[in-house]
Order: sequence, then C-alpha cells, then structure tokens
Amino acid sequence: MWEYVVERSDQILFLSYQHASLVLQCVALATVIALVVAVLVYRNGRLAAVANSVSAIGLTIPSFALLGLLLAPFGFGVLPAVIAVTFYAALPIVRNAVVGLAGVDERHVEAARGIGMSRAGALLRVELPLAWPVILAGVRVSTQMVMGIAAIAAYVLGPGLGGFIFSGLARLGGANSVYSALTGTIAVVVIALVVDLLLVLVGRLTIPRGIRA
Repeated sequence: MWEYVVERSDQILFLSYQHASLVLQCVALATVIALVVAVLVYRNGRLAAVANSVSAIGLTIPSFALLGLLLAPFGFGVLPAVIAVTFYAALPIVRNAVVGLAGVDERHVEAARGIGMSRAGALLRVELPLAWPVILAGVRVSTQMVMGIAAIAAYVLGPGLGGFIFSGLARLGGANSVYSALTGTIAVVVIALVVDLLLVLVGRLTIPRGIRA
C-alpha cells in the first residue's frame, strides 16, 4: 500500500486539498445561514421548535437520495455537492445556535440595554459571544459529519477524496482496489482530525476564558 500511496502522492494531496476546501467553505456558509436562522427564531418558542424539528428531520434524509434529487436540476459537478454538504452542515449548527442564544441569561441582555446598547448591539456584543461555545460545538459536530458526506458527493462527480473510495469499491477484487478505498478513507479521517484540532484552537482563541467549559 505504501508504494501505491507514494506513486499517487501528488493526486492524493490535490484531492485532499479539494476535500478540505469543499468542507471548510460549505461549513463556513452553513454557519452564516444557521446564525441568521437562529437569530430570527430563537426568541419565538414556536419558531424555535419548528427550526429544531426541521433540523432533526433533515438529518434523516439519506445523502445518496438528496444527491440523486439534485442531479435533475443541477447536473453533475461541484454545485450539487456544495448544496448537499452545506445543507447537512447547517442542520446541527442551527440547533446549537438556537439553544445557545435561547440559553443566554436575560439579565445580561437587560444590563447591556441598560447601559445604552441597541438591540443589535446587545446581540452582537453580549448574546452571540455568550452563545459562541455552544455554537462552536455545533460547528465541530457538523464538520466531522460532512467529511463523510463530502466523500459521498463523488457520486455526482463532486471534488475530493470520494473518487478514490468509489473507484476502489467499484473495482473490488481487482488490482489495487482495496488500496484505493483505504487510501481515500484514511485521508478523510486524517483531514477530519486536523480540522477538528484547528477548531479546538479557534475555540481557545475566540472563547473568553471566563466562560470556557
């Protein structure tokens, strides 16, 4: 297997870069979408419940099925992969963002308003920072989850390491088929571990020491 990896090291590195880039960009987009949704619904109990229900139901949709449905309007390539990965990435972040914002002590908000902060100012400078540890936990869960979904996106010719996995499985029993599948799988796991460590570092840098768990 070592010889197989060495011979294809350039291709593996390029596809690993594509895979990490797809996941990170989709998670960043999903985080923005999730925060907007959470800010709109967290103060309304019914809307928050609907958002949580949609999040839970969305996670039950098989990724293969969603990618198949996206083929009709968008065809093969990067776009359906981005839509699917962003969709799944947003679901855990929405739930955590709603929980985090709803869990901020109202007294902190009232104190901020009492010293002259606007509603938006209190949200940006008090509520979001206090909710950030919970939101970041959702981002970490989401990132690990969509690492695998990004690999499945090879089904629609999306970028990343899924091509190695699908190629190996399609030729199972043939020359280097197991090496191909293992290489893609191990590379995905390694990227997931590296990205999770980076997110832990982000937490250390962005979460105030006083509210760290």
